[in-house]
Amino acid sequence: MIRVTRPLLLMLASIAAVAALGLGVLSLTQSLHPERVIVAMALFAVCFGLSIGLDHRAEMPNWLAGLNAGATSAIGLLCATGVADPRNAGDLDWYVGAAGCLLVVTTFRRQSAFAWVGLGLLAAQTLLWAGVGGMWAVGVPTVALWVGVAYFGTRALDRAMRDVQQFARAEREAVEWQAAQEAHHSERQVRLTQTSRVALPMLRHILSVDGELDAAAQRECRVLEQTIRDEIRGRRLLNAAVRDQVIAARRRGAFVQVLDDGGLDDVEPAAMEPVLDRMAEAIAGVQSDRIIIRTAAKGSEKAVTVVGISIDPTAAALGLEDEGEEVDLWLELDRPVPVRL
Repeated sequence: MIRVTRPLLLMLASIAAVAALGLGVLSLTQSLHPERVIVAMALFAVCFGLSIGLDHRAEMPNWLAGLNAGATSAIGLLCATGVADPRNAGDLDWYVGAAGCLLVVTTFRRQSAFAWVGLGLLAAQTLLWAGVGGMWAVGVPTVALWVGVAYFGTRALDRAMRDVQQFARAEREAVEWQAAQEAHHSERQVRLTQTSRVALPMLRHILSVDGELDAAAQRECRVLEQTIRDEIRGRRLLNAAVRDQVIAARRRGAFVQVLDDGGLDDVEPAAMEPVLDRMAEAIAGVQSDRIIIRTAAKGSEKAVTVVGISIDPTAAALGLEDEGEEVDLWLELDRPVPVRL
């Protein structure tokens, strides 16, 4: 919002400031103390230049806002002493417009409290010097109107900006939700398709034998059940080659675990293919009794760990599997380099 309104604000404020300074120059011949008018013009020019040119953040620094409030009172004191008749000031009341410029810019730059203080100082100084009628004559109520319009206009713009930001945030959240739903839908379709491909032949066989399965078919059902479970727990660790090798290992009696703990969620699918193919080759080359495939932790330089363990049948028969275990395979595959399109 500040980026949009700032050029317009600068243009309008600069026009008003130049006009006030022009009137100040014309008032030099009418003032009882022209040297004080020159000092007031210089003070106004410095404060105005700092206000529009220093620190491009929306909110003006506190020290600059305080300087503007004090300069408003100082300019009034310097110029008022050169006016013989407040009710017929002519160009000598230029300082009121200059003070209004400073206060409006201060308000627009989110320092309305300092602007109101500056307005109060200007009003009090004018009231003591020229009375109530003099305040109207030199235009202090008009300055108050400017500051009020700037104050309420700034608040309205801020509310509008907050509404715009809320709408934009809601739109982003809606888009993200829709993208997540589409991703979940796509993921479900992939899993359902893969499950159908794996289970459909066995389901047809079960239907053909009216549910009377022999021992081999029962073993195959257990293998397929574990394979279907892999689609949930394995996720990014599965491709066609890995699935085939995992099924082959289970059919020969191996216990296989495929666990994706989410460490590869930030890796592109295309970059994972060489890793998965290497993993499938490693599984095909061992005859281990247990094969554990697991993703590395997030932030690790490794992508996947594959462990193959053989168990001594004698130790297993005695219930000493831990003592009879032998590691046949320990493979750590590096995290793939992102694919550059």
